[in-house]
Amino acid sequence: MNYELHEHAHHHDHPHVHPPVGEQAIRRGSGAVPCIGVGGPVGSGKTALIEALVPILLQRGHRPIVITNDIFVGEDARHVKRTLAGVLDPERVMGVETGSCPHTAVRDDPTMNLAAMEEMTQRFPDADLVLLESGGDNLTLTFSPALADYFIFVIDVAEGDKIPRKRGPGITHSDLLVINKIDLAPYVRASVEVMERDARQVREGRPFVLTNCLTGQGVEEVADHIVSHIAARPAA
Repeated sequence: MNYELHEHAHHHDHPHVHPPVGEQAIRRGSGAVPCIGVGGPVGSGKTALIEALVPILLQRGHRPIVITNDIFVGEDARHVKRTLAGVLDPERVMGVETGSCPHTAVRDDPTMNLAAMEEMTQRFPDADLVLLESGGDNLTLTFSPALADYFIFVIDVAEGDKIPRKRGPGITHSDLLVINKIDLAPYVRASVEVMERDARQVREGRPFVLTNCLTGQGVEEVADHIVSHIAARPAA
C-alpha cells in the first residue's frame, strides 16, 4: 500500500519551532501495541540503532515490526531488510514515503504512519512492539503522543560536542537520548566527556546512553530502557 501525505505549506529549513502536540492530543491507549519513535538528524544512526536493536529484542522474546520514514524513497526500509536478512522476516519491515517534512509525518499529521501501524499490526497480530523511525530532521523534532508512546532521539559525536548544549525538545525532553558514534570522537576533535556532561545538565535527570551502533556498544542498555518501558505500561 502506498501512503501519500498532504502537502505541507512550508519548507523544511524554517526558523520557528512547532509546539509539541501536547496534552490536548489523544494519547495511545494502553491496549495498543507499544510504539517506540526513533528520531534525530540525518546520518546520526537511527537506522543503525534499529538494526542493532532488533536482534537483541528478538533474543529477549519480543516480536517487533519496523516502520521507516523517508521523504522520497524507501531506502531505509530496504537497508533494514538487507541488514536483518535471516534475522527478521522482511515482510515485518515497511517503508513509508512521506513526500514532506519529516516532522509532519510523525507529529503534525501522523495519519500515514498511523495507517501503516494499523496495517502492519493487523498483518502480524503477534507483534508486541513497533520501532518507528522518522526521516532525518533537526533538533525540533518530536513525535505526536497519538503515534509513539516512547521517544528516542539520536545524535552523534561527528556533529560536534556542542550539540547537547543546543538543546531543542529532542535533546532535552525525549524519553531517551542516544549519543552515537562515540568511536569517532578523536577524528572530529570532539569530547565524549563534554557531551556526556552537557547532556546530563540539559536533560535534568532524564536518561541518555552512549553508543557505537556498529559494534553494539551501549545498545543493550538502550534495549533495557525499551523493555522497561513496555513492562511499565498499564495492562489493556
